[in-house]
Amino acid sequence: MTDSTTDNSLRLAKRLAEILPCSRREAELYIEGGYVSVDGTLVEEAGARVTPEQKIELAPDATLLEIVPVTILLHKPAGANGGVGKDGSPAAHLLNAESLTRSAPGQRFLKRHLVNLTLTTPLETKASGLLVFTQDFRVSRKLVDEAAKIEQEIIVEVSGKIMENGLALLNHGLPFNGKPLAPNKVSWQNENRLRFAVKNPKPGQIEHVCKLVGLSVVSMKRIRVGRIAMASLPLGEWRYLQDHERF
Repeated sequence: MTDSTTDNSLRLAKRLAEILPCSRREAELYIEGGYVSVDGTLVEEAGARVTPEQKIELAPDATLLEIVPVTILLHKPAGANGGVGKDGSPAAHLLNAESLTRSAPGQRFLKRHLVNLTLTTPLETKASGLLVFTQDFRVSRKLVDEAAKIEQEIIVEVSGKIMENGLALLNHGLPFNGKPLAPNKVSWQNENRLRFAVKNPKPGQIEHVCKLVGLSVVSMKRIRVGRIAMASLPLGEWRYLQDHERF
């Protein structure tokens, strides 16, 4: 952009406020809500610079209703950092418009949906599966503050031969970090795959208890948090939590 163009430019919010007309704050809300395009391209930054020659359009369905906080469900690949330790690239980097697998009717992707997200359900880097990010303090309070009450379902592929009475011990009676673990629900899915239904498992806990009964963990995949299952969500993709869904 040349100096003369820069001198001739205005903040998009100011320009929109003049065109409509409306207040500067209303213009900002329209822009942040994803309702304003510049020369046919959607622009979500109220501070973007525009020139008088550029065409500013407001979508016909534009509304000043508050942008509702969202909750995001991501199928994290193994190797992405899910909030435990420092290995791997942060899983949050996978959240973008291209990796959104599907939206609820009327749910539009906005850049603001990726701001101020809280990772409520950390997951070990080597594990894959469901991660929950949220802007909603109610969801954060439930999944973080009440984590000890929320059951997680984790499928664990193992190798080795389990010791006698090992499955019973996995369900109840093994320690971790010097403390006895609360009862869990552990069952065989097939000859080398276990299903763990546990509340607030700590990093390393499942690998530790498997080792105590003679098993080595090959892979782990979290498929459910509370009442929300990952279901058919493709690896590396994400979706919005729907209005009717509850953890």
